[in-house]
Parts: sequence; C-alpha cells; structure tokens
Amino acid sequence: MKVLEQIRKPSKLDQKIASESYDALASVIEQLNSEQPEIEIEETSEKIKIPLSALKLLGDILKAMGQGKLISLVPIATEVTTQAAAEILGCSRPHLVKLLEDGKIAFTKVGKHRRIKFDDIMKYRKQMKEQQKQNIVDIMNLDEETGLYDS
Repeated sequence: MKVLEQIRKPSKLDQKIASESYDALASVIEQLNSEQPEIEIEETSEKIKIPLSALKLLGDILKAMGQGKLISLVPIATEVTTQAAAEILGCSRPHLVKLLEDGKIAFTKVGKHRRIKFDDIMKYRKQMKEQQKQNIVDIMNLDEETGLYDS
C-alpha cells in the first residue's frame, strides 16, 4: 500500500472541481441499476467496470475534498505501529503500550515490535468515547441529586 509522505489540504481549485464532480456523480449513482457499472474515461475512451461500492466511496471522497477536508484510506486489516495507534487514539505511545500490556487492546509482536490491527484500535476508540459519554451523564446525574445542577 502506498503511504503518502506529505499530506496536503485540497487546493481551492481541487475543492471546486471535487464539489462539482460529487454533485454529478451522486446524481448518476441514483440512476444506476447495476452492481458493477461501466464507466468511460473520456480522454482515452477506455471503459472500465467498477464495483458500485467503490463508486460510492469515490463519491464520499469527492464530497470531503469539496469541503476542504483531508482524506485517508486505510484497509481495515492493516496493522499499525504503536506510534500510529497512539496518534489515532490521541494519547502518548507509552500510555498505549500500557493499554496493550494490560490486555485492553489486542496486538501481535513482530520481533521486538508490537503491531495493532486498525480495526482493534477503532473498536477501543469507540468504547472509550461511549465510556466518556456515560461518565458525563453520571456526573450530571450526581450534580442533580446533590442540587448543584438545575435542569
């Protein structure tokens, strides 16, 4: 898999083209009946079949680019380093290593290096967000019970 060395925000021109292309593609996707539509590259007249799900993903990419957002595609089965996982979770690498060693996130060892499946990181991140929401609700309920918060 190709890794981009330098991530750049889409230029204003790229945003404009992506936005216009998204609108056209979204309209076309609604009219499609096939799971493998054939598209034609106008400049070369080459026709290629593309899975409908990939075409919809292209639509999502164009929509995000049109909004000026950065895009990153990561296959779900990809294993990442502890540093990359820590960046995804927004924590330090030593804290992530402690989570791994405590068994809170599954990992494998390749020699001396730990590797974590991207899917496992995202599952842990989702659990962490749900726990944070529950903690906020618990604090609000406690404040209401003690009279510190008027609803």
